[in-house]
Amino acid sequence: MRTLTFVVGTGRSGSTALSGIVHAHPDVLSLNELLSSVQSQGLPPGRLDGEEFWRLLAEPNPQFETMIRNGVPMPEFLYTRRPGRFATDTTGIPALSLMVLPHLTDDPDKLFDDLEGQVRGWPRRAVAEHYAALFGLLGGQEGRTAVVERSGYSLHRVPLLRKVFPHARFVHLFRDGPDCALSMSRHTGYRLIFLLREILARSGVQRIEELTEEQIRALPPTLSPLLAERFDPALVLDSDLPVARFGALWSELIVQGVAHLDEVPAAQRTTLAYEELLDEPREELTRLADFIGVEPLPQWLDTGVARLDGSRRGAARRLPAPQLAALQASCAPGTQALRADAAQDGPT
Repeated sequence: MRTLTFVVGTGRSGSTALSGIVHAHPDVLSLNELLSSVQSQGLPPGRLDGEEFWRLLAEPNPQFETMIRNGVPMPEFLYTRRPGRFATDTTGIPALSLMVLPHLTDDPDKLFDDLEGQVRGWPRRAVAEHYAALFGLLGGQEGRTAVVERSGYSLHRVPLLRKVFPHARFVHLFRDGPDCALSMSRHTGYRLIFLLREILARSGVQRIEELTEEQIRALPPTLSPLLAERFDPALVLDSDLPVARFGALWSELIVQGVAHLDEVPAAQRTTLAYEELLDEPREELTRLADFIGVEPLPQWLDTGVARLDGSRRGAARRLPAPQLAALQASCAPGTQALRADAAQDGPT
């Protein structure tokens, strides 16, 4: 029986590097950004047949398509680096093809076709059963005994993941708050998230889809164009966004995420600090392997150590003193939540 582990976090915490390390283990099926690709819509309640499940995987992610169309793609979009037959301006890029399949194979189009030929004929059943079967297709032929899904910006989905996959394990990957927030402030995806959250805050609605035409017209010209089919990428790339506001975002995500994870049974969760991974890579990777249920193979540990890059560690400390002080203050609630959680759980 395969184990299923979700690596969750705020993103910008070394999680992309961790996906590569996990993928190098011969017994692990590494699912890179599956949750980000299908989002919460990919985990619906009730039962669905193979055709319905395949649509969840194959329909393009509208937000990501908009980012590509407007020249603000994220570096995590692997498919666009070596494009195949799918393209945003023609067919649209299937959700599964953008980040998940290129992480697994050099020919994501062929793997997509192979999956489609089987999945569409599957019987009606719960979505968790569909995913278990999908994991079997992706990892079964090579005998992979553990499945590890890793998506950035995923802490808020812990309650939904627990509901759909009650026996899943969780690894909370986190990084020093100021460093993480600074990285967010320089990342296309998080800059767009920041701006969309600003739109929601100004309008007083919970979801972008709830905005009325009147509310959109009331937005400033730096925000309202982002809701159009086409917009100037400079609105995302060049806007002056205070890094301390990203610290507040990091704190909000951490405080909520720690509360969500506290509801997970202790045996099904653990933590992984990016800085500890850099300081003691063999020990931390060994602990991770034990948690997800695979052997910490010596060659795999060597590979993992070689792939870790600590050159951006401490980047926030190079900010001007007033900017750093404001950033540290905005990160304080999240830092306190992490410390309280560590004190409560004790050694991991």
